[in-house]
Amino acid sequence: MRYNKLVRDLIPEIIKQDNKIPITHIANNQEYWKKLKTKLQEEVDEYLDSEDKKELADILEVINAICDFKKINKAKLESIRQQKTQKRGGFKKKIILEQTKSNT
Repeated sequence: MRYNKLVRDLIPEIIKQDNKIPITHIANNQEYWKKLKTKLQEEVDEYLDSEDKKELADILEVINAICDFKKINKAKLESIRQQKTQKRGGFKKKIILEQTKSNT
């Protein structure tokens, strides 16, 4: 079976334990970045389909990998998130903007 997708580091060993042969390669930075973005979308789609918290954890794992790859400090990222929440709020009030109208 063909996959051509980014997998977790231990997947080749798990495949071997299942008496199968994993055929892999190590991505260069350009391919890795492309595959990380694809993996993020894949994990988001899986979460939206299942609403399983394990899929939500997978999203966090990909976000952590992106932070590591792009050298984004996770504490700084959290600080940015908090600043945005202070300036614009979060999503706790469940507000749906239907439209805007002119005051004139």
